[in-house]
Amino acid sequence: MTERFAEISARIADMRQLGVIVNAMRGIAAARAQQARNQLAAVDSYAATLAAAIGRIVALAPPAQPADARHAAGKALVVFGAEQGFAGAFSERVFETIGAELGGCELFLVGTRASTLAAERGLNPVWTDMMPSHSLGVPRLAEHITEALYRRMASTVIDSIEVVFSLWQPGRSIQVIRRSILPLDLSAYPHPAETNLPILNLDPEALLRELTAGDLHAQLCHAALHAFAAENEARMEAMAAAHRQIERQLTALEATQRQVRQEEITAEIIELAAGETASRFAEGPDR
Repeated sequence: MTERFAEISARIADMRQLGVIVNAMRGIAAARAQQARNQLAAVDSYAATLAAAIGRIVALAPPAQPADARHAAGKALVVFGAEQGFAGAFSERVFETIGAELGGCELFLVGTRASTLAAERGLNPVWTDMMPSHSLGVPRLAEHITEALYRRMASTVIDSIEVVFSLWQPGRSIQVIRRSILPLDLSAYPHPAETNLPILNLDPEALLRELTAGDLHAQLCHAALHAFAAENEARMEAMAAAHRQIERQLTALEATQRQVRQEEITAEIIELAAGETASRFAEGPDR
């Protein structure tokens, strides 16, 4: 009985230590998600500034030439999955949303955990990278993605790009978003109401190329930050579920511990009472 009580006490201590770890992981995930959401405001402001500038320059640049039909280029999918574990079925939902189309596209995959899952599914990305551990590293990641995409476009391997990322919104489940970022739809950019054209020191076509490159980088940052925040939100949900399970197990173990302790006390009392009775019989009736 004593050994059983010690075993239960040890299990309770282990569960409490696990609860501390789970709470720490949940706190880290919450802090990282909040940091990413704070950065999104800056990225969105930067993207809006670029969009306004592109809208003013489009009228000055010559119309785009039609693509050369002799080159049969394909599509690139930039997919943001999970970097770490303990995030539930985060990457699985991303891959399920894309479905069988993955086999016919150039796959650019971000996330170590997502890369492992892709290998299990028989997928072979043409390019992979890690999601940074902190959202401050997202702009650098976007630069790496942009460079890799430009190298493939230079070889006329791809002529269109879509980005796939997860989006978390309060009160909703995580949604997987798919968005086209190339070719650019210049008609979608805001056109100024005033008729005064800007004074330029650069060739309009060269300036438009630079602005659209910056816009591509901003859109990749936007997608990566949303994916970063969504992964950490998913980890928070997983850790919250783990915390509830730990609390339930602790409650059950503590109830068992009290029961075992009560049984030990009862057994000790019975043993003492039996010993006292036996002692009286041994001393005889004269005593």
